[in-house]
Amino acid sequence: MRLNIVNGQLITPKGILKGSMFIEDGKIIEISSSNIDTPNATEIDAHGKFVSPGFIDIHVHGGGGHDFMDNTIDAFLGIANLHAKYGTTAMLPTTLSCEKTDLLKTLNIYDDANRVNTNGAQFIGIHIEGPYFAINQRGAQDPRYIRDPDPDEYKEILLASKSIKRWSAAPELKGAIEFGRYMVCKGILPAIAHTDAIYEDVIEAFNNGYTLATHFYSAMSGVTRRNAFRYAGVVESAYLIDEMDVEIIADGIHLPSPLLKLIYKIKGSHRIALITDAMRAAGMPPGESILGSLKDGIKVIVEDGVAKMPDRNSFAGSVATFNKLVQNIIKLAEVPLIEAVRMASETPARIMKINDKKGSLELGMDADVVIFDEDINIDTTIINGKIVYKNL
Repeated sequence: MRLNIVNGQLITPKGILKGSMFIEDGKIIEISSSNIDTPNATEIDAHGKFVSPGFIDIHVHGGGGHDFMDNTIDAFLGIANLHAKYGTTAMLPTTLSCEKTDLLKTLNIYDDANRVNTNGAQFIGIHIEGPYFAINQRGAQDPRYIRDPDPDEYKEILLASKSIKRWSAAPELKGAIEFGRYMVCKGILPAIAHTDAIYEDVIEAFNNGYTLATHFYSAMSGVTRRNAFRYAGVVESAYLIDEMDVEIIADGIHLPSPLLKLIYKIKGSHRIALITDAMRAAGMPPGESILGSLKDGIKVIVEDGVAKMPDRNSFAGSVATFNKLVQNIIKLAEVPLIEAVRMASETPARIMKINDKKGSLELGMDADVVIFDEDINIDTTIINGKIVYKNL
């Protein structure tokens, strides 16, 4: 398929360029400040709107009434199609703490769904979230499944699938450092999550491959006191370690404006990845929903733009779509558009080591492109050179 995007404001690594972009065979072939002569190409007139690299969501559980742990191909495709409408062109389907048999089934379904996913956000691997977490920081994770890392278990799981790209765990648990080292040797990113770790734990974890903090601030320790002595937690540690990446749910609820500003001020767009962490209610009306699988998931209430536990004492997941993340980080944290787009594309691509083909508008890169207006309303989503969504 040959596409020629004209009259656009192209968000490139060098700045915003008013011009056109030619796409052929799923790749970006030419970028120019003038019109490109492309016979027999389908022309897309951006009408002065922004042309951006596609958004990459490295932590997402569901949307459109589906959860990846429903363990059906329809659920996987429904989630991918829903989020593509809001600018997501690539995603890491994410699991929750569960029975090992259910997780193994999810991994098998992923491979089947990946082969037939042609109209939604591209799957770029699996993110396993749990079950190796601190019970006090479990959040909405089911406490029945929380446990310490088990080498026999995680080695069996890795043998079952080559699609696992990251695994979130609490680094202070017994066996968690060995777990992290094993992940790294298998080319998998271990990430810090649902944790009561202190600075000394985080330093050791970082030195053994835990270079990403999962949904920063959520379900992790800050400054704590033990026997009258104060200790820096994961939040302070992530700030102190310059090379530590963080991912944030910029829905404006999990993290309010002052915290979004603080994170951006300290870490900068090159170390921040925006994530939806969306559950099945994303893109759906408010009301009752289920976090996790339909079989044995947790009942939640969606109101005020977020999912809550039934007692309303804690959040139970995001219902954000990616365009809202970009919109919020600009408005609530006063981040320039170019930097916001970097957090949505280039930084997550670099974290997942796919920045050689995704995450920026450059020659030879995958043609994953989003066109949106100044309010980040999505006009067109293009994945691998194919138009998968057009706002008519």
